[in-house]
Amino acid sequence: MRLHRLVLLPVLLITGVSAAQSLYSVLGVTKGASEGELKKAYRKLSKKYHPDINPDEAAHETFIEVSRAYEVLSDSETRAIYDRAGDEGLKRHEAQKQGSGGHPNDIFARFFGGGQQQEHRGPSIMTNLEVSLADMYTGRTVEFAIPRRVICDHCHGSGAASDADVHACGHCQGQGVVVQRHQVFPGMFTNVQMTCPHCAGKGVRIARPCPKCRGEKTVQIEHVLAVHVPAGAPEGFEEVFHGEADESVDWDAGDVIVKVRSRRHEGGHARAGAPGAGAAPGEGWSRKEAGIVGRVTLSVAEALLGFQRNLTHLDGRTIMLGRTGTTQPGEVEVVEGEGMPSYGDVLQGDMYIEYTVVLPTAVSESTRARLEDVFGKPAAAVRDEL
Repeated sequence: MRLHRLVLLPVLLITGVSAAQSLYSVLGVTKGASEGELKKAYRKLSKKYHPDINPDEAAHETFIEVSRAYEVLSDSETRAIYDRAGDEGLKRHEAQKQGSGGHPNDIFARFFGGGQQQEHRGPSIMTNLEVSLADMYTGRTVEFAIPRRVICDHCHGSGAASDADVHACGHCQGQGVVVQRHQVFPGMFTNVQMTCPHCAGKGVRIARPCPKCRGEKTVQIEHVLAVHVPAGAPEGFEEVFHGEADESVDWDAGDVIVKVRSRRHEGGHARAGAPGAGAAPGEGWSRKEAGIVGRVTLSVAEALLGFQRNLTHLDGRTIMLGRTGTTQPGEVEVVEGEGMPSYGDVLQGDMYIEYTVVLPTAVSESTRARLEDVFGKPAAAVRDEL
């Protein structure tokens, strides 16, 4: 029984302070008070209420509250927890430090083995982010926004309109649990500790809900994050933002997991022009692992007699292509070392140019005659190719 009292004492102490007023109010400072202002306020109040100076019992209780408030707010870690999650966050933090998880069942589990301190973390969020293939080729930092629930900055997670609207539960006396007597066998009874049904185990009751969050303790915002996409990053590249998911007074925020992919360009042909002409970078390119694929359309004359083309690469450079001989429809030309940049243990890729030949929709009689002079007349007999 002594072990229970030692473990629960810090939690009950926090509950007693929070039911009356905020820790900042206890010291008589604002939320943005500096370290020097906190120290000055503590010195002033400790001199006034110290038991050696003021023997009054009420002064002694006030001195305990003042000391506790300064202990929390003078430490950057606990102050950040209090600012983010209020008294509930502090209670979780205290319970984790004691190694109990804040629940008597955790002590039982630890005593009989198998009970380890579990961190209360909220769910993680996975989201997909599409960027241009040019961004994945050159590398870029991209900002994006997601909806996120954060601790209400008006009530600091208490859900109450003001500190005065938070009262200790009269049913459980602020402990969050009640003890009920149950009969096991005739003449044999046992005491069972249960979550208080009146306050749902919180130990406090709220008279008026917070006007900003309407008692929900959290509000929704548009949360902006920035993901750095390194040059040559693979499709499905992941970046994890630790502790950036939804906040709650009941858990530590989970992670936001971002998966980055290139979006497919509408059209599907690499922008090409005559020598000296330019085109927008990144248009029409697609990706195949470390390689990039472009498609160039040729006329019949270009396919037969040769051509010269300028392709605008993903980084804006001009890649010159040219042939003096024939080019077959569907033929693929490889330009070595012009694919995606190396990333990790993946080497620099190559560029693949696929040629498409467009035939005229109709041929005039004069053109047909000239073609027959060059290629000869087609055979009149029907040939079976299969």
